[in-house]
Amino acid sequence: MVTVAACQLALADLDADANLDAITARLRGLPDDAGVAVFPEYALTGFVPDDRIESAALTRESDRLARLDALADTHDTAILAGFVEDAGDAYHNTAVYVTPDGDRTYYRKRHLWADEADVLAPGDERVIVESPLGRTGLVTCYDLNFVAESAAFTGDRVDALFVVGAWPAPYAQNWNLLLRARALDGVRWVVGAGRTGRRDLPDARVTDYAGQSRVIRPDGSVQAALNRRETDLVADIDPDDLADHREFIPVV
Repeated sequence: MVTVAACQLALADLDADANLDAITARLRGLPDDAGVAVFPEYALTGFVPDDRIESAALTRESDRLARLDALADTHDTAILAGFVEDAGDAYHNTAVYVTPDGDRTYYRKRHLWADEADVLAPGDERVIVESPLGRTGLVTCYDLNFVAESAAFTGDRVDALFVVGAWPAPYAQNWNLLLRARALDGVRWVVGAGRTGRRDLPDARVTDYAGQSRVIRPDGSVQAALNRRETDLVADIDPDDLADHREFIPVV
């Protein structure tokens, strides 16, 4: 069995230290055998679509990312978490996958949503990592809407998708539907971690977030789910189930 966790957080926008403290506390509460912990989109920095985000953005050399390395090592758990990346010439919506031995892999969101495009630049590469669930594609929120992304991962024969999200609460059912669809598209596991709570900053639109973290089976059915409560979704996955589903639904 592989134990995975989708850690549903209400973030402190523009406060990386507070978010890292929350991530630290959540990792301490996971089972000792948790192989992967997936945190939401922008889990380290939060987000606001104006120039204030520049003060919160992190470079890849940031001490905050070094703390994430140390947490993965301490808990012997791979960690996926999103943040606003300061790349020098542009800012990106980036997710970093950190393994217990300190390896990092970065994915820059390819499809920016609404006012993200006012302050961020899109990425241009799909990213696959080796995770405890096998070959795993990294996906950020609105990327779920694009069938071409799912088809490309199917062509690459990935065994799972890890999704970091910050989906607006009024459209929660779309998030749920897309997670299930992307699992069935490629007959693969999907682990989606959603932001919950509210963004309420001066001079910014108030946004309530859906939460709705999910673990989806390769046939598109929901194995485990949360509503909006700030807590951890922990699920045990039998890797042998994937071969059974792919024999029955041979799209790969």
